[in-house]
Amino acid sequence: MMDALINSFKGKKVLIVGDVMLDAYIIGKVDRISPEAPVPVVNIEKKESRLGGAANVALNIAALNAEPILCSVIGNDSEGAELINILKNQNLSIAGIIQSNHRKTTTKTRVLGNKHQLLRIDNEITSDLIPTDNDLLIANYKTHLAACDVVILEDYNKGVLNEENIGVLIELANQAGKPITVDPKKNNFLAYKNVTLFKPNLKEIKEGLNTEKNLKLAENLQEAVNLLHSHLQNTYTMVTLSEDGVMITNHQQYEIIPAHIRNIADVSGAGDTVISVASLCLACGADMFTTAALANLAGGLVCEENGVVPINIEKLKAEALLVG
Repeated sequence: MMDALINSFKGKKVLIVGDVMLDAYIIGKVDRISPEAPVPVVNIEKKESRLGGAANVALNIAALNAEPILCSVIGNDSEGAELINILKNQNLSIAGIIQSNHRKTTTKTRVLGNKHQLLRIDNEITSDLIPTDNDLLIANYKTHLAACDVVILEDYNKGVLNEENIGVLIELANQAGKPITVDPKKNNFLAYKNVTLFKPNLKEIKEGLNTEKNLKLAENLQEAVNLLHSHLQNTYTMVTLSEDGVMITNHQQYEIIPAHIRNIADVSGAGDTVISVASLCLACGADMFTTAALANLAGGLVCEENGVVPINIEKLKAEALLVG
């Protein structure tokens, strides 16, 4: 059954709106401490740049044989040019990308020495889009909305999704009859009213609802999710529970799907994989339990890989066959 569902992802169009970023890496060797300050000296061996944020969701969607369309605002800068170049090289559409003179392209540069991260340098603007850029983003969104099968709002608190546009984007999707899924962050947590699926993790729920309760206890988690639903009136809530799997609910039935036993190498990017698979499941009409089970499986699989990598569809199919 799951194999047929995964095959049905092919050709589905997914409109992804949110913060795209460039993940840059400076990789080298350390064999001495600087005489200028007590810091390691990194002798650079290579540099590389990868797609991050909402662009990593696009990579996952493409890896699942579906068609991602990214809608975002980046800077009119050298980092923006590099990001667009990578998108083109990955055969990802740039039709929904706006380059603005009022933004920086969010770039996270990680310095690695002897395979250990020594430093991260962030270069970004996190203020909300100016009105002109907001209008351009919404216009781009409208252009692509009719042709898409599902909308993903991918929020990293960098300002592309904000109080001025979130409600508009959701209303337009609902009017068009498109399922809409959300990967939230703290700033706009309670702004995502009337969406199809809301996918926070435990930390995001605690921060978003400002609760100190132990959400690892099922009754506390259920209470928090019900409170969240009273604010958002969303159809489904799916909470990722890290090593404990995921919880899915339509606010009447609740089910925790345990994580499969894994050799965890790196959890980075797992949330992007989970929202990608869940969104495609909803686009294909899957029920909430199947949606959560397959998304949980996919999120665990990418955790076995080092670094942020998109899901491998053949591995996902093979694993889905094993678990039924």
